Amino acid sequence: MRYSSPIILRFIALATCLLGMTSVNADESEARQILAEAMLSSGDDQMTLVESLVETGEPKIVDTYLEAWKRGDVYVYEAKDGSVIPLYIPEEDGVSGPRPATVVATGEIFVNRMGEPEMLDPTTLDSARPSRKTRKAFTRVIDLVALSSQDPIMRADAALKLGLKQDADYLPVLLEMQQKETDDKVNEAVAEGIAVSQLALGSKEERLAAIQTLQDMNSIAGMTALENFKFNLKDGVAGVEFTESEMAVLDSAMQSIESYIKVVDFIGTCFRGLSLGAVLVIVALGLAITFGLMGVINMAHGEMIAVGAYSAYISQQMFTSMFASTNLAYETYFFFAIPFSFLIAALCGLVLERSVIQFLYKRPLESLLATWGVSLILQQGFRLVFGAANRQVNSPSWLLGNIEIFDITFGYNRLFVIGFAALIVFGTWLLMTKTSLGLAVRAVMQDPMMASAMGIRIERVRMMTFAFGSGLAGLAGVFLSQIGSVGSNLGQSYIVDSFMVVVVGGVGNIFGTVISALGIGVTDQALQPAFGPVMGRITVLVIIIIFLQWKPGGLFPSNSRSLD
Repeated sequence: MRYSSPIILRFIALATCLLGMTSVNADESEARQILAEAMLSSGDDQMTLVESLVETGEPKIVDTYLEAWKRGDVYVYEAKDGSVIPLYIPEEDGVSGPRPATVVATGEIFVNRMGEPEMLDPTTLDSARPSRKTRKAFTRVIDLVALSSQDPIMRADAALKLGLKQDADYLPVLLEMQQKETDDKVNEAVAEGIAVSQLALGSKEERLAAIQTLQDMNSIAGMTALENFKFNLKDGVAGVEFTESEMAVLDSAMQSIESYIKVVDFIGTCFRGLSLGAVLVIVALGLAITFGLMGVINMAHGEMIAVGAYSAYISQQMFTSMFASTNLAYETYFFFAIPFSFLIAALCGLVLERSVIQFLYKRPLESLLATWGVSLILQQGFRLVFGAANRQVNSPSWLLGNIEIFDITFGYNRLFVIGFAALIVFGTWLLMTKTSLGLAVRAVMQDPMMASAMGIRIERVRMMTFAFGSGLAGLAGVFLSQIGSVGSNLGQSYIVDSFMVVVVGGVGNIFGTVISALGIGVTDQALQPAFGPVMGRITVLVIIIIFLQWKPGGLFPSNSRSLD
């Protein structure tokens, strides 16, 4: 079925084609107009319009609607006045019958005369099927449209992606782009893509130059292409023959890139280990206070972490109800969630200390069993209040994304956790060494009887210390909510790690806790690539057991009358 089309739209599309490789980037509106025009056209006109989308620089719009067109989710609506409108009606699982439609030309919801969304049944509309010839052009158009994007990151990714395909049709496009591109980062990606393509398509001289280029660029993406090329040379299917000296050049390039990859992997492993260690520091620091300094085996420490995580979830829900999720004020909910979670967890710790712990000091077995019971009660309480399903806490937009330096990816949320862990450790150190409360805590820890004789109110110090340790666990919960979902068993996943970190660092030594957490985190990440996640974890536990056999007091053993 063929439909008439506005002449001016066709003129715009054809004019764009005639301009050829000019760098005119149409806006989203123009891309939509060309798509709508193409969906109402047929034959060569349709093909011409689809190919003209390459110049629009709107890969997201083009990709979305061409894929929808290919799937058969685009329909043609004939109005009573005879006008025709292409509509996008996505198929939804389990949904049939009338549903909202999107106008392809504008991206707006299709409405009736009253301005209300019109519900349309796709089975009553004509499907806008592309011709077989046009359908074959979709993949090429989607591949090429990103090259004209206004986003340099997207252009660079597209250029490298096309180069890795080693397609003879794309190599001239990349060579032409190299002459016009002005962004240095994009040009670097284009050169890398050209080198990878010429490795398979170029002459012998061009392939040798490509090998040198990939070596100079330390191209990790080109490493697979070099390996395949060497494999093809040995099988005699590469299309060229290399002498021994030329093979030595190829081997030298591969060794150089392999060495670079090892350095990148090493730094990446250190960063991942540092970020895991930072999480362990935050998780274990509260336990280092309650267990290390007060000598209380608090099996409910994990639930204090869960309290903090659920407090972050509540904060997000409060901000969502007050502000739209896209509102700038909503992005600040995390700053409110941090102190809110600390206070709620500290309050819970205060209640726990006054109701249970204060009667069980110097009775470790009873305190272990009692807090274990509290832990089970709290887990059931979480399920009763929040349900059995995990809750998702969305990260603010400024914590999403990452930065890449020398092929090493640094996630913003991980960098934030590392920075905040350092801040918490510094704050705890100040509290314990520069304040009267810290002096009282250390005095009670070292000799409670002498501290009491000096006028220190032991019960009050213990109460505040336990609440502070629980508050730190609540802070850990806030940050864990940014890494994964929040559930009633969240704390149980970290309680063993927390005790492990505190014991290895030396019971009662906060500095030892920090060193232990970072050491365990880096060791765990370093072993996982070689042994896998499970065996790597087992190996870490075996190393810790052997270490504690050698030094039962941990890295920095503490001596005090309370611990004795």
